Amino acid sequence: MIKLAEIIYTTPGIDYHLKHGLALHENIYRYSSREFVNLFAEARKLYQEGKIALIDADLDLILETNIGQYGVYEGKQIPLDLPMLNEAEYQGKEVQLNKPKRGGSKKFYVYVKNPKTGKVKKVAFGAKDGGGNLAVKLKDPKRRKAFADRHNCKDKKDKTKAGYWSCRVGRYWKSLGGSQNYPGYW
Repeated sequence: MIKLAEIIYTTPGIDYHLKHGLALHENIYRYSSREFVNLFAEARKLYQEGKIALIDADLDLILETNIGQYGVYEGKQIPLDLPMLNEAEYQGKEVQLNKPKRGGSKKFYVYVKNPKTGKVKKVAFGAKDGGGNLAVKLKDPKRRKAFADRHNCKDKKDKTKAGYWSCRVGRYWKSLGGSQNYPGYW
């Protein structure tokens, strides 16, 4: 749990963790996102200034890792301890990994790095040709559960497969043009 030593201005991420009694390792942001890294950066700064108290697990993250710190690689600023998650090249153009987008040969697509080959792969998912009348129905919890059960979402672990991303499209719904994110189908 995070505790402030004195009243200071903090970002919404630190505020949320304080209000809800969450530790840093219970980070509310998606792993590897800019907000994820920035939360650690702010906590590291507050800790070094003596303005924040951390539990042992979080103290280890601050003292033993570089999460929240940045370095320069090939002229680009990258987060340390997460450098492989930034950008990659696919067919000669720079792309963001693990960030679904609308369009392509199906309703959505995402670029992922194949761990076996080390190459970047484009994964198309969703109904073909945008699905016509097959809308993504994330607002209804019963429909989300039915989809998860039908597609066995709990067992989809391979990021290089369309099923993995179909089961997790709700987590990225806002960035895909929706009004809010959803926790996932299950």
